[in-house]
Amino acid sequence: MRALEFYCGIGGLHLALKRSKANASVVQAFDWDQNACQVYSLNYGQDIVSRVDISTLKPHYLASFGAEIWLLSPACQPYTVLNSNRKGASDPRAQSFLYLIQDVLPQMKVTNTHPSYLLVENVAGFETSSTRELLCSTLWSLDYATLEILLTPLQFGIPNSRLRYYLLAKRRPFRFAHADDIQGKVWRTIPGQCGDDDNANEFELHSETSTSLVREIKNYLEHDLNDSHLYGVPDKVLKKWGTLFDIVLPSSKRSCCFTRGYTHLVERAGSIIQTNEDLDTTEVFNKFLAAQRAGSGHAVQILRPLGLRYFTPLELLRLFDFERFSCDNDDEVFKWPVTITLKTKYRLIGNSVNIRVVTELLNYMLD
Repeated sequence: MRALEFYCGIGGLHLALKRSKANASVVQAFDWDQNACQVYSLNYGQDIVSRVDISTLKPHYLASFGAEIWLLSPACQPYTVLNSNRKGASDPRAQSFLYLIQDVLPQMKVTNTHPSYLLVENVAGFETSSTRELLCSTLWSLDYATLEILLTPLQFGIPNSRLRYYLLAKRRPFRFAHADDIQGKVWRTIPGQCGDDDNANEFELHSETSTSLVREIKNYLEHDLNDSHLYGVPDKVLKKWGTLFDIVLPSSKRSCCFTRGYTHLVERAGSIIQTNEDLDTTEVFNKFLAAQRAGSGHAVQILRPLGLRYFTPLELLRLFDFERFSCDNDDEVFKWPVTITLKTKYRLIGNSVNIRVVTELLNYMLD
């Protein structure tokens, strides 16, 4: 099967499809971000990705690819909780996605060239948006069966709580296995994969009793960093904002969602690592705060023994399942163009998807 990838970023949906059990491949990808397109080209081929305004793509052009699968990860800013002024469908950044759904798909249905399968990924919160209402109502009117799911990598043993919304759609008469055909229901697990006798990969969302299924963060870390100074949290940041960080240990089994603002935002942008597990985090910070209140100009030095640092891009790629721990095959090594800065790497990763989660969804949808 042939697939089109919209808002492709650095190719998370492409890689998930490649790793899925389906005999399918991405034949064309689209994005407007120049840096993302450079990264995509290096990893998947220069002839696949097009830097283009998606709202300019015409139905007959998209139909020419003969794609049975559409993979879409549209802009999340209109729906994220980090945006205090969420506008949903009225946000200009939602317009190209609505154009694809409300204009392009109906025109392609007239010529019977519309895709048989769709996967849409976005932030948690999308499920309550006006865009989601328009998306579902349009797909139902075009005779698609839909399934909506909220999933986090924690449910697949990965120590990262990146809760995301997914919509799967199939052209009828196809339907979804183990799922009641109830339009509008939002699932919390992949149907049929979380029964009493089949819970090896998933567990109830936010269930603290199931953390034994999650790997420790240390399994994802680089342990011999030659340039560790690049990832240390600056003293000026710790001095002013240190108490707001989400701090995890190598032995932790949970980290916060990493966003495009990682390393230049503090709250709700992602966790940092305390590399020294021999020290009690709370005790050290209490000493730091006491020294600050006493007027010490060197209070931040109290925090240094904790060994606080940011996750490296490679560590985030591992948490997002882009790169495996042992990469003997060059195809499994994720590559960066030499022109891409460290800040841009974090932004592009934060905008991407968790490969493991999407792979499982594709296996379910295309089975």
